[in-house]
Amino acid sequence: MNDHRMAPGDPTEPACEEAGEVRRFWGRLGLPGLVDVHTHFMPERVLRKVWGYFDALGPLTGGLEWPITYRKEEEERTALLREFGVRAFTSLLYPHKPGMARWLNGWAADFARRTPDCLHTATLYPEPGAEAYVEEAVAAGARVFKAHVQVGAYDPADEFLDRAWGLLAEAGIPVVIHCGSGPAPGSHTGPDPIARVLSRHPRLRLIVAHLGMPEYEEFLGLAERYTQVRLDTTMAFTDFSEELMPFPRRALPRLADLGDRVLLGSDFPNIPYPYVHQLHALERLGLGEEWLRAVCHDNAVGLFGL
Repeated sequence: MNDHRMAPGDPTEPACEEAGEVRRFWGRLGLPGLVDVHTHFMPERVLRKVWGYFDALGPLTGGLEWPITYRKEEEERTALLREFGVRAFTSLLYPHKPGMARWLNGWAADFARRTPDCLHTATLYPEPGAEAYVEEAVAAGARVFKAHVQVGAYDPADEFLDRAWGLLAEAGIPVVIHCGSGPAPGSHTGPDPIARVLSRHPRLRLIVAHLGMPEYEEFLGLAERYTQVRLDTTMAFTDFSEELMPFPRRALPRLADLGDRVLLGSDFPNIPYPYVHQLHALERLGLGEEWLRAVCHDNAVGLFGL
């Protein structure tokens, strides 16, 4: 995505009060807007099922009350991100069974074509043919992949994914991966399975979602060991997460030192609080404006060549 295709930031005349708050946040930092690497867009019937799962307090939610703040139609959701001044975002989607990934990738490619400020997103699942459809998605212009170890209930080191990881490492395409054990542990969550992947593919550009919560320090360790590992801030430091899975304050200096490899993520629209709260939660860490500018915009611009 070239820079001229990213909507220019303009902190004036927002359509809603929250948009004004978000724009004032990045305006104070002297940024042209935000880049959010962890937003969800997917086929409507799939998204409705996801929302239904949250409403029903499904097991992977940890039994937590999880009201969806931005339960809106697709067009309204994209418009709201633009009102917030989000210059580029993702359409993270993920299969939970074999046979879904190629279909989801087709939908995501179409969504990217009609949504130029969305980074063309794709996904994968451990199954025969995974390497082939990953290669197809890369050839079609995918800029970022999504993997969800918790929902997919698979080992990321599964042999069916090995060639796909190698292909993505070679292509330098980032992968946003939910591999931490929050909000509820899965069969293959935690740092050890993904460490096995990285031992085979040390150049793989993994973006560990949610800072790896609750195994924050272990995933910081992986980022310190592997220079292509990054972390996104999704839901971290918010009141919601701090009550349940607090980030250890002793680890803040390590997070500060990795400031060039931490990226803004929000989980929009599936968050139980306003979007601006994630930004304020990062600001109140007290890590400084330079760190905030890098996390909220500059790191993703550099990674994706925006």
